[in-house]
Amino acid sequence: MISRYAWYFQELLEKVWLRVIGFAILAIIAAVLARVVSPYLPDNIALRTGSEAVSELLRILTSSMLAVTIFSLSIAVAAFAGAATTGTPRAVALLQQDRTTQNVLATFLGAFLFGLVGLIALNGRFYDDSGKVVVFLFTIVVIGLVVVALIRWIGHLMDFGRMGDTLDRVERASSDALRKRLENPWLGGQPLIGALPHDLVDVASTKTGYIQHIDMPALQDCAEELDVRLFVRRLPGKFVALGEPLLSVETTKATEKQVQAMRRAFTIGKRRTFDEDPRFGLIVLSEIASRALSPAVNDPGTAIDILGRHVRILSQWREARDAEVRFEGVFVPAIAVRDAIEDAFRPIARDGVSLVEVQVRLQKALASLSQVAPEILEQPCKDMARAALGRAEAASLPPSDLADIRSAAGSGGRQATASERERDADS
Repeated sequence: MISRYAWYFQELLEKVWLRVIGFAILAIIAAVLARVVSPYLPDNIALRTGSEAVSELLRILTSSMLAVTIFSLSIAVAAFAGAATTGTPRAVALLQQDRTTQNVLATFLGAFLFGLVGLIALNGRFYDDSGKVVVFLFTIVVIGLVVVALIRWIGHLMDFGRMGDTLDRVERASSDALRKRLENPWLGGQPLIGALPHDLVDVASTKTGYIQHIDMPALQDCAEELDVRLFVRRLPGKFVALGEPLLSVETTKATEKQVQAMRRAFTIGKRRTFDEDPRFGLIVLSEIASRALSPAVNDPGTAIDILGRHVRILSQWREARDAEVRFEGVFVPAIAVRDAIEDAFRPIARDGVSLVEVQVRLQKALASLSQVAPEILEQPCKDMARAALGRAEAASLPPSDLADIRSAAGSGGRQATASERERDADS
């Protein structure tokens, strides 16, 4: 687990304005370099290279890129709105972090700023005719970047913001977060198993929101300074209210400064994030499935697709072994597999209770998942399958549909039911 400063730096790198500033700096470098280099260039080099056209190129770049930027931004906003409408608003954050979209928009806006700065320097006679050669070469490079960005943008728009693209992004984010957590189940600390020791002092939160990041190196420094053990009470993704404990300490001698240092190790924000919260991706996928199963949308195929994605994500789950302990003074609980199973499957079992094809596929998905790692997943999957079957039996489904669901639950999903084979043949 990285420090909060490295985490803030990662968040900063995902901002569009950072790339735009890069183009503005490039324009300034071009102007300064042109003034510095121009005394060393031949007097007639401007005529040989045709660099007198630089003024016209900069005007074209400035006028066209502003319009292209506005148009591209409107397309991106429409894609965000479409993803929020057809999927869930929680998935929009992944589209906003899309590197291709950010790079394209930054290239267009940055090219506009480059042309604007170049025109200001040109009209201010910041450099002579020989210096225009340097600006001319930089302008050609920027035009090349714009052409490449346009080609990438056209290809990217074929899928950007579509349902399949949104589902792929959420699945990838959830799978990556779960893989990282399984590789480091206790965030580099020691496993917290069972009940907490007695006579601990709680460090309460002074904010209300979701925990987004825990600075484990900072907590280890506090543990070493106080020569005590720290017990983390809230993992990333948990909602914490004002006054609720973030962690517990084996001492009452901590100063206010040390308590504040422990509080600062927990980054609390207004919303959950995907990076360090594996359960959030499962919840977002289930939200999309619930919307697809609503009477207004009536798209059980998307819910069935998401069941398969849940199986792919959770199939990574294995018993934690030989995890590296880098922060010996900090004890951290692991994610409960039962909570992850409920996040993934309970909303679909509830909202798809009247659709036999969804219920059958749900039972098969749980049966398949339980066979991946029986020692960990079998019992939670069986409990969820039993609960889903109980919902179906209480939903007054036709006897033939209930028979298909019971058959899928009883067979462990190894064979297709007769009605499902007929539906597959018809499709």
